[in-house]
Amino acid sequence: MKIKAKEKKGLVEVKILLDSPMIGKEEAETRKAEVDYLTHITAKINGKVVWEASTGPFLSKNPYFMFNVQGKKGDELVIETIDNKGNTDSDKDQVK
Repeated sequence: MKIKAKEKKGLVEVKILLDSPMIGKEEAETRKAEVDYLTHITAKINGKVVWEASTGPFLSKNPYFMFNVQGKKGDELVIETIDNKGNTDSDKDQVK
């Protein structure tokens, strides 16, 4: 997971590149691979949820997201993901 968060005029531009094969049931059968995709993504600034997304296998491999939220330099941004098997992952960065 790669995260970039940069503040400009009171808004924080967040860019996230997630690491996931995003393989659904049909594609898994064709490729003889395991079903594996992200189901939920959450962004928190200083512990407060500021952005959420429910996803599925319809997204491309290693999905990229960009969004703007209110914040300031030095705030802690935490990105949390949950996959279809219930596995969780998280990463954090400071707003620059």
